[in-house]
Amino acid sequence: MEASLVSVFLSVLLFPLLVTAWSALNWVWFRPRKLERFLRQQGLSGNPYRFLSGDLRDSALMLSQAQSRPSSVSDDVKTRVLPFLHQVIKTHGKNSFMWVGPIPRVNIMEPSHLKDIFSKIHDYQKPDSNPLFRILLEGLVNHEGDKWSMHRKILNPAFHMGKLKLMLPAFHSSTNQLIHKWEEMLSFKESSEVDIWPDLQDLTRDVISQTAFGTSIEEGRKIFQLLEEQSELALIAVQSVYIPGWRFVPTKLNRRMRKIDIEIRSLIRDLVHRKEKAIKAGESVGDDLLGLMIESNLKEIQEQGQSGKKVGMSIDDVVEECKLFYFAGQETTSTLLLWTMLLLSIHPEWQQRAREEVVQVFGNSQPNFEQLNHLNVVTMILNEHGAKVILRKCRG
Repeated sequence: MEASLVSVFLSVLLFPLLVTAWSALNWVWFRPRKLERFLRQQGLSGNPYRFLSGDLRDSALMLSQAQSRPSSVSDDVKTRVLPFLHQVIKTHGKNSFMWVGPIPRVNIMEPSHLKDIFSKIHDYQKPDSNPLFRILLEGLVNHEGDKWSMHRKILNPAFHMGKLKLMLPAFHSSTNQLIHKWEEMLSFKESSEVDIWPDLQDLTRDVISQTAFGTSIEEGRKIFQLLEEQSELALIAVQSVYIPGWRFVPTKLNRRMRKIDIEIRSLIRDLVHRKEKAIKAGESVGDDLLGLMIESNLKEIQEQGQSGKKVGMSIDDVVEECKLFYFAGQETTSTLLLWTMLLLSIHPEWQQRAREEVVQVFGNSQPNFEQLNHLNVVTMILNEHGAKVILRKCRG
């Protein structure tokens, strides 16, 4: 009797351990090998799976080596920014795969295949990202199905052309201030070397603070600084294999990312509460994105609330969308401006063409929205068509 009880006890104790061990072994070995066979059967090529790390070590090493070497503007940017991905595509073709730990990532670059994928959004859903990276960015870009549709519906009014036109004065004012700053730096000198990257970051941050949230750059500066640090930590996190549940382990990186996330959410939540309070009190909140988003959300809740279904965005949803606009809008725009100015500084003939067009369209008057449609050369440059023409010209 006693021996039977011991056997039962040991079985109960060992069973979950065996299940856990099998699940772990399946995750790091059997499932990746099975997926690799399926991918190769479908004509895709890639490196053989390596236990647990996959291609992450090679990817991190190549990125470190590429960024440690000096570069010039004539260098191929792909080999510096995404060296491992560039090598995979060069070796295995446009339709290939690579390993992010035990998870394969498929690269599809054939236009006909991409068209098919984008037309079947329910079959090809967005992949799950590293949970530590999702601390940095959530919101519309990661949602699917009904939640994506609801958020898209609520956010759409903020991007109507009539609303965007009202933001032009803020763009003009902030840009003018930056130009005056540069002019003052050169007022007593024939020439001067200026690091324009911090200024372009401040420019885009100022514009986003005003047009998206109705605040000044001073009020938004802390949020931008925290997001910048958070993005650096997130990039470190995604360069290593993520073990399920690892985000709950109190490592130094995890603790710092969580602390930053709490602080960012608190700052943005204060903005949201202030805006909601003003809207409910009937005050004019301007035409900034946050105000329009909250108005649209309150309207959605009022119109659909009687159906008994969960409608509208929660306060956490609103905060996530705000984080997305803060991060994605600022980083992409400042980088675009910097790259454009770099290319124009190397090719002054394109500077001249752009200046002549601006003078012809605007003269000495303040820019207006309708006239912007006549800036064909400037638009071409910003869309990087000008950069492509420059590259073709250099190669010729």
